Amino acid sequence: MDGEELHRLARARTAELPGAELTHPFGEQSEVYKVRGRMFLLLTEHAGERIVNAKARPADARVLREAYGWITPGYHMNKQHWISLRPAAGDPAAAQEQDPQLVEDLITESYLLVLEKNVPKSQWPVNPATFGQSAE
Repeated sequence: MDGEELHRLARARTAELPGAELTHPFGEQSEVYKVRGRMFLLLTEHAGERIVNAKARPADARVLREAYGWITPGYHMNKQHWISLRPAAGDPAAAQEQDPQLVEDLITESYLLVLEKNVPKSQWPVNPATFGQSAE
């Protein structure tokens, strides 16, 4: 997936997340997505490459970086708590492992992590324990 597809997928997923809002605190070139005023996603460009930064639990971030070449420490963020998702279009092996569902899951996890760690329960737009589960 190239950088444009990666950003398009990230935007589509955030549009499905209750309470997610788009802001531009760093200028129009960077899209910052927040839930209840707390940042959970950054879409930006670095050295001509479009990237997506998402929050992750430190242990998960470490495993993801080891498992996938297209996941790196968060660009311009706390390297322990953030990951960067990079385009894999130029690397056939990485492109094959870059599953859109995994990208969506990482964005959702970032959103839920920010809610759980930074937002009082009374302000949650969803219940993280049941979000995304079937109502059946």
